[in-house]
Amino acid sequence: MLFSLPDPAYAASCRNIKGRRICEASLNRTAKNYWEYRAIVTIDGARQPRETYNCRDRFRIQADGTVIPFEDGDPSPLVCRLYNKRYKTKR
Repeated sequence: MLFSLPDPAYAASCRNIKGRRICEASLNRTAKNYWEYRAIVTIDGARQPRETYNCRDRFRIQADGTVIPFEDGDPSPLVCRLYNKRYKTKR
């Protein structure tokens, strides 16, 4: 019997947000601003295009430059969890 475990590098972080399964496919912090992350997420198994998440000012930027404020049910809590742990600001 062949038994194998998934490679830890491919382990995705997932959360259920508002009834949808959201997983990180790729997450990289930008070199210029520690509060910005470039992320590719999957929502219910469908891969989304890469977006830049500004976790300090709470908006995301799509590939075409469209700026979208964070909303309930979007992937921002999953993407910004590291920023929120280290640099949480009072608002």
